[in-house]
Amino acid sequence: MLKSSQFRLLRIVLLLIVLFVVAMNTWLSQTRIQAWERPVWVVLYPINADGRADTQRYIDALPIDQFAEIGAFLQREASRYQINQNPLVEFYLAPEVHAQPPEVEVEAGLLERVFWSLHMRWWSWRHDSWEGLEPDVRIYLRYFSPQEERRLSHSLGLQKGMIGLVNGFAGVDDMGITNFVIAHELLHTFGASDKYNLATNEPIYPDGYADPQQTPLLPQTRAEVMSGRIKVSPGWLLMPRNLDNVIVGPKTAKEIGWFPR
Repeated sequence: MLKSSQFRLLRIVLLLIVLFVVAMNTWLSQTRIQAWERPVWVVLYPINADGRADTQRYIDALPIDQFAEIGAFLQREASRYQINQNPLVEFYLAPEVHAQPPEVEVEAGLLERVFWSLHMRWWSWRHDSWEGLEPDVRIYLRYFSPQEERRLSHSLGLQKGMIGLVNGFAGVDDMGITNFVIAHELLHTFGASDKYNLATNEPIYPDGYADPQQTPLLPQTRAEVMSGRIKVSPGWLLMPRNLDNVIVGPKTAKEIGWFPR
């Protein structure tokens, strides 16, 4: 009985040590990123999420230039907050990952999310297909065929772990929306919080509005990146088709170290 108790205590101590090391590494990474003194290295990992041939053809032809819009968006918005680092973010495309990441329900409780976070970090380490320099952030892109009608699962970004999981359609017409979602989840890894009501998807006033001082307030014509929607009128929300009419608001800027300068 004594040996069993000692073994259990040893396991707990080792787990606490691992969690401490992970937490310290995450804190150091976050501190380094929010200094914005060098480019952030982001590696994108495509995954064929439905196993379809048309999805595979899309992934096989996927160019890194497809994601240039995200870098241009971040550079444009950073300049508004006097962040002079250029380039701000560098994107790299890893070989396809032939495994499916763990998923978690949007309604999952705190404990479920903690376990999913740990599982996701382990899965990422286990299936990392990138052979270059160690990235600051890893974004996994789960592509689905646009030929099948489906509701995509909620995309996620982890500040603790610097990992994003994005669900998108493998179609040219969906590239802009996917880039918007990537930008949203990437900013989560930088430390940004959501600016919308999780139950209704409504942008939260004022931080979730691109132009909260506008008179009249509606219709809005732009989106705050962490709100995810443009509020046109009561009950009418539009998701941005690309990053042209999307901004980084003051609260988001402060959360990721852009404000004040």
